[in-house]
Amino acid sequence: MSLVLSRPMQTKIEKIDSSSAIAIKIIEVQEVEAMDFLSFREKLSYANISHPEKKKEWATARLAIHDALNLLQEPYPGFFKDEHGKSQSMNGRGYVSLSHTPGYASAIYHLEQAVGIDMDLIREKILRIGKRFLDSTELDFLDKDPEHFTMAWSAKESIFKCQGKRGVSFRENILLEPFSSDSSVIKGKIRGTDFADHHYTVQVKKLGEVILTYTIW
Repeated sequence: MSLVLSRPMQTKIEKIDSSSAIAIKIIEVQEVEAMDFLSFREKLSYANISHPEKKKEWATARLAIHDALNLLQEPYPGFFKDEHGKSQSMNGRGYVSLSHTPGYASAIYHLEQAVGIDMDLIREKILRIGKRFLDSTELDFLDKDPEHFTMAWSAKESIFKCQGKRGVSFRENILLEPFSSDSSVIKGKIRGTDFADHHYTVQVKKLGEVILTYTIW
């Protein structure tokens, strides 16, 4: 699956399989009319976002999931966050995950399986905080390279979102197998919690200076 965006192409939408799809959109100001598909509850949430950038991010992520659902010929049910901060569909059908980073918003939807998605801009400062989210075995195989560290962070974020419960530590509970900066797949698992022995396969895509990862479990 090729995920390449250019300014003339504002959206990239791809089916992963017959039950799932992913969409990536360039963040921009959205016309009010373009958001008519939102549920009443979501429209209230949207209206109450005062920060202009956060408003754009929120709206573009909802448009991304709307596009992914259209590709699967699924109606847009509206979404809300549960007590763990995970997005849930209002009709109880399917699984969704949303993400954004400067410039882009993304969404993934699966009819039957839990999903997690993340996007992160590659920044030098991630090298300074590596010990906060990386196990010592991960620090051993990762190069001192912002891209490699960002891949690890993003993979853990996708796994965290997929499992969907608070109280899971990136450093203590999510462990990644060795991978290179050229890897398109990262293997990981959750350990030391009620979700121990949950194994994940994380897909990795690079969009210029942005790392995108997603997983289906």
